Amino acid sequence: MNNFIWENMNLVERTQALARPSELSDLSKIDQVKNILLEVKLKGDDAVKSFTSMYDNVELEDLSVANEELANAWSNLPQKEKNAIKVAIANIQKFHISQLPKDIEIETTKGVFCKRETRAIQTAGLYVPGGTAPLISTLLMLAVPAKVAGVRRRIVVSPPGANGKIHSSILAAAYICGVTDVFSCGGAQAIAALSYGTESLPKCDKIFGPGNSYVSLAKSLVAQEIGGPAIDMPAGPSEAMVVADNESNPAFVAADLLSQAEHDILAQVICVSTTSKISNDIREEIDKHLEKLPRKDIAREAMKKSRFIVAKSREMIVDIINNYSPEHLILQIKNPDLLVPAIRNAGSIFLGPWSPEAVGDYASGTNHTLPTNGAAKSYSGITIESFIKYISIQKLSKKGLELIAPTVTCLAEMEGLEAHKRSVTIRLDTKNG
Repeated sequence: MNNFIWENMNLVERTQALARPSELSDLSKIDQVKNILLEVKLKGDDAVKSFTSMYDNVELEDLSVANEELANAWSNLPQKEKNAIKVAIANIQKFHISQLPKDIEIETTKGVFCKRETRAIQTAGLYVPGGTAPLISTLLMLAVPAKVAGVRRRIVVSPPGANGKIHSSILAAAYICGVTDVFSCGGAQAIAALSYGTESLPKCDKIFGPGNSYVSLAKSLVAQEIGGPAIDMPAGPSEAMVVADNESNPAFVAADLLSQAEHDILAQVICVSTTSKISNDIREEIDKHLEKLPRKDIAREAMKKSRFIVAKSREMIVDIINNYSPEHLILQIKNPDLLVPAIRNAGSIFLGPWSPEAVGDYASGTNHTLPTNGAAKSYSGITIESFIKYISIQKLSKKGLELIAPTVTCLAEMEGLEAHKRSVTIRLDTKNG
């Protein structure tokens, strides 16, 4: 765990202090991911199964998971767990329904009518990490808004466990969320299958979901291909920044930092505090609680890359937040709402001592699929609009065309596009149009 005093640091030192641990590791993986994408593109299911055998040590006969298996998984889930999933779904659904956009229609010039209508994308690929933890919540965060938005085909992919099957909790969540298809595959090969389509997996219009650096790289690469799928955002290892002052509860801050550290050894947590004293108190709480965690080895490794920054002024704190652009930002300070207007870059913000980040991960209703690695400077987290596209429509009366024609023909002349101009004038010159 590294300590920094912000006011004593120069620009280079500040940049290094806010660097992500994954930034240096991804470059060496690009060629490997490109090879996986090419193999799946050329060989389809056989390549997916081969890479699953290579990386997951699982031999698969069939990539598709039968609906009966999903139903059985839900049926066998303890009632307590069923209830928790249902509450989370209800809250996520309620929040995302409120985001549904309305079609608009205006008359820009008399007789010139312009409309915008929404359409859901047709096929969405939803990547649900398995790895060291079955991320049921990620499935909920992707499948629920996709269904609310009206996506017709909602495809879930998730890596198989050592027994060759997707974790039963993920299958149960897929069942109750009404996903249309589930396939047993993960990693870059799953992204490739969703991008190109195989004998089993359909080609998807857009791919959603977080993953490790291989998944993140694969998403970025396929999105750059001509005719490739769109992606939701660059989403890599989880990260959190907690801002604390002398009124913060050190145990609360430590708990939020550790809740992110236990995700992944590449997860990064940063604590920004107003004094060295509160920073030291938080570190003591981390040491106290770390050893009690079942995933302490993962959390301990992640905490080695953590940062503890002392920033005495509001301006310094805002500068750190906006430069780092955290996936999760927890403001455990006095009057946290007053700081929000100055924050330009963050995936999701949690205000006050009673708003732990875990609530947003699971059940408050907001989406936890968020931009990482600084992408919050230009990307939002998943919303209903992530699953929707817009079509613009215009309809003109003859009078409307006559009124707007001088503007259109003038601009066409300025650009030297005579056919554009004539497409207008030929209509105006026709007596019985």
